[in-house]
Amino acid sequence: MSSAQRKDDHVRLAMEQQHAHSGRNQFDEVSFVHHALAGIDRPQVSLATAFAGITWQAPLYINAMTGGSVKTGAINRDLAVAARETGVAIASGSMHAYFKDPSCAGTFRVLREENPGGFVMANVNATARVEDVRRAIDLIEADALQIHLNTAQETPMPEGDRSFGSWAAQIEAIAAAVDVPVIVKEVGNGLSRQTVLALPGLGVRAADVSGRGGTDFARIENGRRDRADYAYLHDWGQSTAACLLDAQDSGLPLLASGGVRHPLDVARALALGAHAVGSSGGFLRTLLDGGVDALVAQLTSWLDQLAALQTMLGAPTPADLTRCDVLIHGALRDFCADRGVDTRRLAQRSSSIDALHEMTGSTR
Repeated sequence: MSSAQRKDDHVRLAMEQQHAHSGRNQFDEVSFVHHALAGIDRPQVSLATAFAGITWQAPLYINAMTGGSVKTGAINRDLAVAARETGVAIASGSMHAYFKDPSCAGTFRVLREENPGGFVMANVNATARVEDVRRAIDLIEADALQIHLNTAQETPMPEGDRSFGSWAAQIEAIAAAVDVPVIVKEVGNGLSRQTVLALPGLGVRAADVSGRGGTDFARIENGRRDRADYAYLHDWGQSTAACLLDAQDSGLPLLASGGVRHPLDVARALALGAHAVGSSGGFLRTLLDGGVDALVAQLTSWLDQLAALQTMLGAPTPADLTRCDVLIHGALRDFCADRGVDTRRLAQRSSSIDALHEMTGSTR
């Protein structure tokens, strides 16, 4: 099967998952404690976020999706237009197809052509050669580089990799050879605390935990098999909320994607320590169902609603959401107990006298 056909299959199977989703995931096991006097005035709110030497005007990004075929090139064009019109960052899909077939370069280059002043991230796998990574960065004039980890996708993939032992060394070699910040991300199965802690030593500047709850690439690749005999890998890994809780205080800036359905999930992820939050499948569904205008409207609405939530919660900036009290419920609470995460501390973050005075705007 050609690389272009595989890319088109990924889009088709991802959309089938979007339409089949039950609607619930572990973000529903995170809730804010409501403090009725915590609210601030809307003009006090900023959506700007900063991490790893990067500053974005909003803590929202269109995460890695596609490229490599005529159809996916058209999708990338529309995604880039939506990013340009709303000012959010955007990542390319895996550029491995470009390394194999340079004639598909335009399906990735369009991300920069349609979004000349935006923040654009290139995306490669952990086996990419340094010279190819540099070509990818140059092609789209990337502001940052995503290196994706996807062992649970490669395993059922009929033509997938079966050698993972060199990945860490190759990430280190790539990070040392490029002039843009390197972000390591999963593709929907999550990054554990142990993985996150290993990344700074490899030269990585940030991690996108990209947990379970959104597009399931193990399920997609199993759907491409003749017998679909890897069904037991469906829903493998940790949820995005679990990953953020697991990697708290790791010292590495965290991004969050995987199962982000609406602005409240964005606020929840920010409250759990993410500096910015990305979505892929949901935005792609909006684009394919309603066109680029519908995606621009969705992104604009999400940004407006996030600012409204910050106003209600008393968080002038996205980073201030980490001072809001959150409760952890259900299986996510069990995960935290087993992994040694102190959920009581999360529920009492605003309980100091200074925090209470600041919350109410009162003085001593």
